[in-house]
Amino acid sequence: MPAWVDRARHAVLAISIGMAAPHAAVGQETGVGDAFELVDPDTLRVCADPRNLPFSNEAEEGFENALAELVADRLERSSVDYTFFPQGVGFVRNTLQAYRCDIIMGYAQGDELVQNTNPYYSSAYALIVPPDSELGGIERMDDPRLQGKRIGVVAGTPPASSLAKNGLMGSARPYHLMVDTRVSSPVHDMMTDLAEGEIDAAAAWGPMAGYYAQQQTPPLKVIPLTSEVDGPRMTYRITMGVRPSDQEWKRELNDLIRENQDDINALLLEYGVPLLDELGQPITQ
Repeated sequence: MPAWVDRARHAVLAISIGMAAPHAAVGQETGVGDAFELVDPDTLRVCADPRNLPFSNEAEEGFENALAELVADRLERSSVDYTFFPQGVGFVRNTLQAYRCDIIMGYAQGDELVQNTNPYYSSAYALIVPPDSELGGIERMDDPRLQGKRIGVVAGTPPASSLAKNGLMGSARPYHLMVDTRVSSPVHDMMTDLAEGEIDAAAAWGPMAGYYAQQQTPPLKVIPLTSEVDGPRMTYRITMGVRPSDQEWKRELNDLIRENQDDINALLLEYGVPLLDELGQPITQ
């Protein structure tokens, strides 16, 4: 354990033991930990999934790995250090909440497991089609041209609900949501099948769709589903996640996001992430 963490925890313990009874009530309301932010002042300690491209992996090839390097550079941290843990059940508990790291680089706004920074990008689930497909002008899942088409979709995601709502599941090809990411990536497999003509279209989370679509030859067309009039939510704002007690750390990151938004956008676009502005319009540069 780093010495600075050990000292801070001893300080918290000493204060909690030395409190007079009347002050204990105040401590219960605000939380003793609120007075201390156990954030490493020298190293950017990142909580990440070891096998989850295009977001992160142990080889540091994902865009969240690249973003961590940008954050460390702009905040003058000496290095980036990772705590890797599969991003599923228990991820936050075993990483951020266990004080093994201080930031999750990508977290959907509004999730109560973490404290969100201001969002640094917005994206949407997307329809992906071959570049010369007759489906290239489709913007909504209720378009009649999708009837009878073989549409790939990851089971349990919002587009799967939309396909069912519009009577498209009969000819759809579902891909498993829960897989061993060491050996399989449903969206990668779906994009490969689409490029090879095994399916006519695909629906996937935008950042994953954009990343794998640009790896095909020729690149596939990615259409963010921003025109849906009802059904499941398709657009999400993505933030950085920190502990609820780390208010100053959140403010520091909010300042960084505001001051470096153009550079963050450029980084994400390089990885094929379909970015949206506040009106849901594409950001292309």
